[in-house]
Amino acid sequence: MSFNIGLSGLRAATKDLNVTGNNIANAGTVGFKQSRAEFADVYASAVLGTGKNQQGSGVLLGNVSQLFNQGDINYTQNPLDLAINGNGFFQVSNNGALSYTRAGFFGTDKDGFIVDNFGYNLQGYRVDNNGNLQTGVIGNLQIQKASQDPKATSEIRQSLNLNSTSNVPPNAPFLASDPGTYNESTSTDIYDSQGNAHTFSQFFVKTGPNNWTMNVLIDGAHPHAGLANLAAKTEMKQAGSTPASIAAAAIGALDPTSDFGSRMNTELDALQSQTPPPSAEQVMAAVARIGNSSPISLNVAFDSAGRMLPIDPAANPSLFDPSATSPGTPGVDQFWELNPDGTVSLRPGQWTPATMSEDKPPVALANGSTMNPTGVQLDMRNASQFASSFAVTEVAQDGYTTGELSGIEIDDTGMIFARYTNGQSKVQGQVILADFANVQGLTPVGKTQWVQSLESGEPVRNPGGTGTLGAIQSGALEGSNVELSDQLVNLIVAQRNYQANAKTIETNSAITQTIINIR
Repeated sequence: MSFNIGLSGLRAATKDLNVTGNNIANAGTVGFKQSRAEFADVYASAVLGTGKNQQGSGVLLGNVSQLFNQGDINYTQNPLDLAINGNGFFQVSNNGALSYTRAGFFGTDKDGFIVDNFGYNLQGYRVDNNGNLQTGVIGNLQIQKASQDPKATSEIRQSLNLNSTSNVPPNAPFLASDPGTYNESTSTDIYDSQGNAHTFSQFFVKTGPNNWTMNVLIDGAHPHAGLANLAAKTEMKQAGSTPASIAAAAIGALDPTSDFGSRMNTELDALQSQTPPPSAEQVMAAVARIGNSSPISLNVAFDSAGRMLPIDPAANPSLFDPSATSPGTPGVDQFWELNPDGTVSLRPGQWTPATMSEDKPPVALANGSTMNPTGVQLDMRNASQFASSFAVTEVAQDGYTTGELSGIEIDDTGMIFARYTNGQSKVQGQVILADFANVQGLTPVGKTQWVQSLESGEPVRNPGGTGTLGAIQSGALEGSNVELSDQLVNLIVAQRNYQANAKTIETNSAITQTIINIR
């Protein structure tokens, strides 16, 4: 019996050394959780019970439990390195086989899927084809590396102040190249359907006390000037073209019933009737000049306190959709329409995007793209007229050009954002964490991973920071929770236990030999 007791002690000490040695070996393993050998004493069973004077039969290994206390957070330069500060595990999939880990070594594979250093897919909420997060639908997270499509501008928001002490400009009519025909001006970049940037210029002309006219040019010209300029330039390059054919091409590109088309017709007819007749270059220059001096206008007014009044359709009879005041169909010269919330919109189809040519001076040429199909809303409701210098205090628009992927950001809830070179960001998915009622019941499978077992219970999956789940830290890794000083002391204790149990066997051997030697 005493030999067995000593032998069980040797086994126990060996297992304790194995557990301690494994802890020390993984002191630098990211996400590793140290183990602890838990022993229990052994007593022989009897038919009528153990009695009170049982001497014991040795020791056995009751359990090797893992301690899931927090490891140190170490920061890295990789945004896809993830650490959990608190409870929870990352869920990864190996071709559908789920496992759980605290080691946040993540990167992307050739298809953009987020994988760990063993190629297992990180799990989370994915996004649909429209970029909407599919909460509750868990799958393999993927970073879309394709270029971001451009978005045509649909809204412009402005806050500005017009100087109430300004006088009516000395010169008329309005001409963008003559500062004497307007008081103030400002510009904002807007975008067409192909992501081309365009300059939306506003020129403010004081017309009387508390009354102003806002003249708008896009790329320095009338919104449809690109059509006339392109038609004239294309005709000019044709063999056998004449000044008359160039003028006819410009006029034919416009609606003849529109104010802009009518003006183009009138002024080009007058130019061609001069003596000597104009050259092709002079006609081309006249087409560009007419476009550059033909803004679309909007009249605005302010109250005695300097606040902008609701835009009055009666003050803009030719610029609003008649259905705002009476039944009717919008006409070709009705560029603006009044919205119920007090904003105005440049109506769909009332701007032909253009690209500036390489001529000197450059002219706007229609580029084949379109404006936002719903129009461009202009919100100036916060404009004011105070006795201070003209200032634009806020300007924003929602369009953008195409963008290339430039970086990834992950917040503490696991939301993944892709940043693009156009300054935009896009949700790519959300990392989820899993937790268990009994984490001690998880089965370790190596590679710093665990799998669900009957004792652990079912996983509860939620984004980081939900309930008792910890926060996800991007650009960081959780180190091993092994405390080396404790483990070295455990080594000494296990060594002493081994030596003492070996001494027990040695002593029993000596006693047995003594008995054998009795004659």
